[in-house]
Amino acid sequence: MVANILQTEAWFKPMLDKLGDKPLTVVCALPLYHIFALTICYMMGARLGMTNLLIPNPRDITGLIRTLAQYRINMFPAVNTLFNALANEPEFARLDFSELVVSNGGGMAVQQATAERWLKITGCPVVEGYGLSETSPVATSNRLDVTDFSGTIGLPIPSTDIAIRDDDGRDVPLGQTGEICIRGPQVMAGYWQRPDETALVMTADGYFKSGDIGVMDERGYVRIVDRKKDMILVSGFNVYPTEIEQVVNLHPGVLECAAVGVPDARSGEAVKLYVVRKDTGLDEEDIVAYCRDNFTAYKRPKYVEFRDELPKSNVGKVLRRELRSSVAA
Repeated sequence: MVANILQTEAWFKPMLDKLGDKPLTVVCALPLYHIFALTICYMMGARLGMTNLLIPNPRDITGLIRTLAQYRINMFPAVNTLFNALANEPEFARLDFSELVVSNGGGMAVQQATAERWLKITGCPVVEGYGLSETSPVATSNRLDVTDFSGTIGLPIPSTDIAIRDDDGRDVPLGQTGEICIRGPQVMAGYWQRPDETALVMTADGYFKSGDIGVMDERGYVRIVDRKKDMILVSGFNVYPTEIEQVVNLHPGVLECAAVGVPDARSGEAVKLYVVRKDTGLDEEDIVAYCRDNFTAYKRPKYVEFRDELPKSNVGKVLRRELRSSVAA
């Protein structure tokens, strides 16, 4: 964890240094028991002498905006759902963002529609990073000086190696999908008193197998395709929920959405899409037509269900497993 504080400091500090020697403020709208908040907000924030603005209930968007209005914020770590909720509130756009230089997204995929809306309002790009509790957590991050949305989780942070491997533990060629494996000083030694579980995820050459499917391009940038366990198998074809969600979230009438696999007698599994409306007039046929225009046949959602909200963790990550459980029930 000490190593990860130093790694993230090296990554963020050049951007924070642009503000000079003035005291800095970081927004902590995440529970401190979560590794994202513990390392980035609390420990790195303390190391850099930041004021840590603790938000007990980030779901209270009105109260959060009222609090933010009292401060000049410099760094805002959050998950996509919170960035999205704030960016859709007119009062949020009236705040002063002149000293906001770092908005870092983690915990779940950052959606293009959210990132573009946030940048337009704040002038500060959402910089997506990636990591897990087992990596303390940060393993990769996009550069903080790039404003265009790339859909990647960026490059390995200092002293970190990323490998993309197949099920047999062999490195795959650039541009091919495989499991994201991570090696560095921030990677855990193992699970406490669970050598059996440790052996399943730690390789002989010191890499941690993340359980996430990704692809690396020729520049070394990594893009997450999805969690292995979330992949949907439709007639033998792999469908990744994150890809479906990224595209559907670009529909102007959609506030947020989630895709899961459901049993299907004909294709084994089918895609079911859960949608929270931004436009109350949005109906199933609108979604079906949009998906027909944007997806090949096997990727198109077979079922569409509208909900007032999606189930989320305390951090704000959409819980696909709860949606799958509701289908099973």
